[in-house]
Amino acid sequence: MRHIIAILLQNEAGALTRVTGLISARGYNIESLSVAPTNDPTVSRVTLVTIGSDPVIAQINAQLLKLVDVVAVEDMTVGDTLARELLLIKLQLGAEQVESVAALLRRAGGRILSTDASSYIVELVGTEHEIGEFIAGIGAFGEIVEVVRSGVLGIARGNPKMQVAK
Repeated sequence: MRHIIAILLQNEAGALTRVTGLISARGYNIESLSVAPTNDPTVSRVTLVTIGSDPVIAQINAQLLKLVDVVAVEDMTVGDTLARELLLIKLQLGAEQVESVAALLRRAGGRILSTDASSYIVELVGTEHEIGEFIAGIGAFGEIVEVVRSGVLGIARGNPKMQVAK
């Protein structure tokens, strides 16, 4: 089963390497990985997506908590979670396709970020499925030059689940 794991991690050199090393040492692939500081500059939030059975993921989470740099771990797959991904895609379009792409973007909730004579860069935020469908569909309007995806980010609805213990 696919799991979205959120990790609060001390913002220290080598901390992310220890986390990813623990996952890969157990033979699991990291499908996506997003890392950024939180509102506390000493703590970063890692969102990691991997595939494994529930018991194996629970064991990995327990092992993660044993790492000195790890502050908190939460399996976001359990519970009510919002998960989104950011897509930036560069397209080469003919003049006749521009309006069709703009209409498709409006329907999908995206927007054009940059235009010049040789390319258009567009942005879309959505679920992994929505992003995948958009990429598959947009190719009919022009040539896809470059695709950049953020990887999954997840946050629990309601009261915050993840916070640094004080």
